[in-house]
Order: sequence, then structure tokens, then C-alpha cells
Amino acid sequence: MIKFRISHRTTYRYGKLVSLRPHRLMLRPRESRELRLLSMELSVKPHAFVTWAQDVAGNMVATATFQSMAERLIIDSVAELELDAVAWPVFDVAASAIFYPFRYSDDEWTDLGALAIPQHPDPTRRLREWVQAFVRSNPTDTLSLLKDINAGILAWVSYQGRDEEGTQSPVQTLERGWGSCRDLAVLFIEAVRTLGFGARIVSGYLHNPAQDIVGSDGAGTTHAWAEVYLSGAGWITFDPTNRSVGGVNLIPVAVGRDIRQVTPVAGSFVGMSDAFLGMSVEVRVVS
Repeated sequence: MIKFRISHRTTYRYGKLVSLRPHRLMLRPRESRELRLLSMELSVKPHAFVTWAQDVAGNMVATATFQSMAERLIIDSVAELELDAVAWPVFDVAASAIFYPFRYSDDEWTDLGALAIPQHPDPTRRLREWVQAFVRSNPTDTLSLLKDINAGILAWVSYQGRDEEGTQSPVQTLERGWGSCRDLAVLFIEAVRTLGFGARIVSGYLHNPAQDIVGSDGAGTTHAWAEVYLSGAGWITFDPTNRSVGGVNLIPVAVGRDIRQVTPVAGSFVGMSDAFLGMSVEVRVVS
């Protein structure tokens, strides 16, 4: 078991006074059997009225509402937690799902809903043909298939960090041959959804004390990865950026159908069109 302290500061700068609209904050680590949250502090400057609620995916979401105008917005969160994830997890997949193709139960299929349906256009079947090449036999071992896709992405696409907002579509990532962690995660999710799997995006933090993991800036940083649902085993973590399975270096904060739903900080302002000067994000993950 490892104890972590995560400091996450987001700063928005404006050249003139602006009126801040409500901001949605997804910064509270997502508790599970492997993760225990010990404490969580959230501060916002200028002063804001903060309310908490759970969204449809079970994420804890804070909404900050402002009364005054400002030239700078600073959002600080500090979380302390314990992580007890094993490096080489064993997954107890139900007999009905050991070999692909398989069929989810009626209840599972209903509850997975849009999580099992591709969300991006693939008019030329570029993505479908790419992922079908990983299915080498019928039937084939389900976990081996998913691990092959997870590891095989970096054989086609190189990792490249991107600071600008937005995410490439899966087809764009394949055609360009490069992508950030969020681009690779979206590609993996859409690929396995094309094969009929239920999958979701995860945003959170990557802990990298040795500073030898792809996608990390220093000992820790924000990160995006994927989870796939298999009967019996439940949600299984896949990180295509690092070709890893399981959450030993990952601290989840939010899960969702689309990456737009798990952005750590989202909001807007009312002011002159040239008022926005920029934003910066500082993350420290210390064990």
C-alpha cells in the first residue's frame, strides 16, 4: 500500500476584469477497493460558493459559483489517499466471456448502453479494418485480444504530448500516426467498442516516481486511460500510452462515455473577446 499526496493547481489569466460563469470541477479521486481517500481540500480564488453532487457515472463533481469579477482564477486541490493496486493483477473473467466473440447478459447490455456503441464516425471503415486485424482466430482468448490491441497501438501510433485543448478522433490518430495519452485512450476505447465491448474513458493522475513512464512530466501528472467491462471481472484498466494493464501507477478521478465528460476543470467567462490570456496547470504527486 502506498500513500500519496496530490497537489493540483489550475490558473486562468485575463487581461481585463471578467465575469466568471459557474465552473465544473472534477478533482476528487474516485474511491474503490484499491483506493482509499484520506482527505480532500478544495480552494478557489476569487471566493466561490461550492456545491457537490454525483453525476450519472458516480463521479463527485463540484460546481463553483462566483459573485465577483476577477482578472485571475486559481483552483487548488490537495488530496491524500492510499493506493493498494497490484502490479500483475489476475482477472476472474466469467466462463461466458473467456473467449471472443461472446455475448453480454441482457442486463449488462442494457446497463452498458452507449458505452458499448462506437461514438465516432468511421465512413471508410479505417478503424474497423485496423482493429479486426487483431482478431486472429474465431473464437480467440478475450483478455489476450484486449492486451494485443492495448500493446499494439504504439506500434502504429507514437506518443506525443499536447498542451492544447481538444482530442483527436480515432481515425485522425491512426492517419496522423501520433497522439497524446487522451488520443491513444480514445482510439483504444473506440476500437474495442467497434468489436462490441463496453468501454469508458478515465481521467486522473499518473504516478511515476522513477520518471520512466511515458506520458509523465516529473514524478506525476494528469493522465487519461481506458477501462473495459468483462463479465465476472468487472471494469479492467488498460493504459495504451504505457502498454500496461491494471492500475498500479494510476489514480482515477472520473469515468465517462466521452472524454469531454471527465475534464478536470470546465467553465467560461463573460467579457471582452481578447480578455483571455492563458491558463496553466501544475500537478505534484508525492508518495
